Amino acid sequence: MSSTVRKLIQKKFKIRGYTLKIDALDQILSFTNRFLGAEDEALDLLLDHLQSQSQKLGVKSSILDKEPVSRVIASLLAADDAVEEDFISNGAVSSSTSAIRVIDAFLIPKFRYDPIRKQFYEHTGGLHIHGDASAKAALYKDRFLLLYQRVLRDSHFSKPAFHTEMSHYGSCEIAPIQSLVGQMGRRWVMGVISQLEDGHFYLEDLTASVEIDLSKAISFGLPYFFHNFIHSLILNPSPSCPVITCGFPPLEDRDKSLKSLAQHDFFGGGTLTKEETLRLSELEKRSLNDMFVILSEIWLDSEEVMGKLETVLDGYESQEVVPSLFVFMGNFCSHPCNLSFHSFSSLRSQFGKLGQMIGAHQRLREHSRFMFIPGPEDAGPSTVLPRCPLPKYLTEELQKHIPNAIFASNPCRIKFYTQEIVFFRHDLLYRMRRSCLMPPSTEETDDPFEHLVATITHQSHLCPLPLIVQPIIWNYDHCLHLYPSPHTIVLGDKSEQKAFKYTGITCFNPGSFSDDSTFVAYRPCTQEVEFSAL
Repeated sequence: MSSTVRKLIQKKFKIRGYTLKIDALDQILSFTNRFLGAEDEALDLLLDHLQSQSQKLGVKSSILDKEPVSRVIASLLAADDAVEEDFISNGAVSSSTSAIRVIDAFLIPKFRYDPIRKQFYEHTGGLHIHGDASAKAALYKDRFLLLYQRVLRDSHFSKPAFHTEMSHYGSCEIAPIQSLVGQMGRRWVMGVISQLEDGHFYLEDLTASVEIDLSKAISFGLPYFFHNFIHSLILNPSPSCPVITCGFPPLEDRDKSLKSLAQHDFFGGGTLTKEETLRLSELEKRSLNDMFVILSEIWLDSEEVMGKLETVLDGYESQEVVPSLFVFMGNFCSHPCNLSFHSFSSLRSQFGKLGQMIGAHQRLREHSRFMFIPGPEDAGPSTVLPRCPLPKYLTEELQKHIPNAIFASNPCRIKFYTQEIVFFRHDLLYRMRRSCLMPPSTEETDDPFEHLVATITHQSHLCPLPLIVQPIIWNYDHCLHLYPSPHTIVLGDKSEQKAFKYTGITCFNPGSFSDDSTFVAYRPCTQEVEFSAL
């Protein structure tokens, strides 16, 4: 690890025109070790201060020794300590609960990709809930361009710089579908598989569409395959266009994505300066004991479930360090709250009883926060995604007992120090397995949950199912994007408790508390998932 950081230090200083002596390099290395995971920001900040204060420090040569470097590092650390003391004295970081920032899905900024300028720009106009027909077309275009710009940066799909023999066999350069006319031989193409006619599948991109034959296609990788998904295919340009291989666009490392975004805030948690990022990283390292307790499927109309929930709260009340956050995910009723449901007043009183139960635990009430995320069958205006928070009518009684309760949208996002966490309550696994066009490859694993995680991460979308299977508000499809990749994805599902770390992204399902009494205790600073059950 230290050799990698040493090379990074030498590279960054060389770019700025500096050469480091050994004692200066060791001093910088010890400085960056204080900011594990944020070495880039720490070095950029150090270099910025070094260049701005070069005359004051008496730096007259491009060869740096220990003395000027030590003085800059000492001033940075002193400033950091002073700001931190000021934060604490003013109560800004009095507890870890103040570090939790919940981001409503409907407030997430929308960005679009311009393929001509090859950059993202923020959508500044209003977003209507009931979009026109062009909004539906824009939904698929935005999804395609988001993945297309990611693929173009991948070394396997980039155009070779020189026309060599390798370019015919080792390159997977993406060809527009329109360019297949009159071509022979295998071609890599990327597009959306759609069923424009019954029994006939087509591949579409922004240039054209072509009918394809999937009967002999071989899938690779973990994901499920559906129509309306974006795929990368190898096919033979011919009248039937047989598909040889079918896969998903490759994933991109989070840090690489962030560097290409020009400081755009895709997550919605606000942009941070280098100083703020370093300060939060330092505070995060001191919050290793912070814990989120996540429960899904809490039926308030079941006495058995409420008894088990009280047992959980009693257990955490007696702990030395109480959890920072409790996340309660729906459904909150054992019966669907649809048009045939007529017990809303009873459900309202049951939320009030839950508030009384939480309020009876003094330490939890004072030191923990409670967040409620609606499930797919909870009360609301419709079943389309994203879903708005639980209706105020149902939660008023609970808020009398827990005034700081958070009622979030579904999905919603949380920024905890530097950690980005996405929560989504939906029965995805059942729907994906039911709608699958081709079975996923079982060479690496036959675990359905791992296939699910690979599907949503490669598609950079929480619910990439066809709109006829799961409707989405067209103008708010960006709220379900997973780009850049977050640190953690919590998928509340009726299926069994599972966890899977895929390409650095921690994904887990807390299980169904009503069915099998399972839940999860999660430590965000270490990304440790602890399965729990009664």
